[in-house]
Amino acid sequence: MKKRIGVLLSGRGSNFEALANSVAAGRIPHAEIAIVVSNREGAPGIQRAEARGIKTRVIPSKGLEREVYDRQVAAVLDEHKVDLICLAGYMRLLSPFFVAKYPNRILNIHPSLLPSFPGLESQRQALEYGVKFAGCTVHFVDENLDAGPIILQATVPVLAQDTEASLSEKILKEEHRIYSEAVKIVLEGKYKIAGRRVLLTS
Repeated sequence: MKKRIGVLLSGRGSNFEALANSVAAGRIPHAEIAIVVSNREGAPGIQRAEARGIKTRVIPSKGLEREVYDRQVAAVLDEHKVDLICLAGYMRLLSPFFVAKYPNRILNIHPSLLPSFPGLESQRQALEYGVKFAGCTVHFVDENLDAGPIILQATVPVLAQDTEASLSEKILKEEHRIYSEAVKIVLEGKYKIAGRRVLLTS
């Protein structure tokens, strides 16, 4: 029985594509992307999913209260019987209702070494702060912004000549790599959570 992944996105969907490529290549074995949901009409990620023959749903979020919207998304995810939810450039905060409904079943990829630089424009924050290393983090989602237990991280050096664009590009390559690794770990149950720590098991 294949594990079913639901992807939530708002934009271009490059992390969705990386996950889809990993599923297709068997790097995430015994899995399929069952549904891709976007809160924005015209999101390129939806077009990318449709081109792959993956089911999609656009549920516009404008003007809706967070929980009202999230109940609509949850209904679609339940309809497609998803086992794991992957946020891939999803530009919405999740409601307490949604997080409580799917405990330890929602993953996010964030372009910084959390807990440093949560929220938006993490790469710009890193450059302005003058850090020597930046990177990305895959974590479980809880009710706080970019704050759930960390599954995997990857680092990249920050060079003197780096711009926000060049740093973002370096980090994105690592995002694509470790997101697939983290999804595989979670779907195979090769972890346990002890407090804030995610301990990887064989």
